[in-house]
Amino acid sequence: MLKALTSQELDRFHLAQDVIDRLPQIQSIGAHAQQLLRDKPIEHRHYIIKHGEDMPEILNWQWSNPK
Repeated sequence: MLKALTSQELDRFHLAQDVIDRLPQIQSIGAHAQQLLRDKPIEHRHYIIKHGEDMPEILNWQWSNPK
């Protein structure tokens, strides 16, 4: 399912890119952020191939309390 969503551009990276495209107030950071969002899934895929697991930033991610 996840692979299907990613290949259909419904992952968090594509959603964030869409937000940048649609919100004029954040388009000033748009080009740099767009490039980072394009590069991260590729970097993640390469990491998984090499190490056999998610990157530490994903593997160790936890919800934080915004208070």
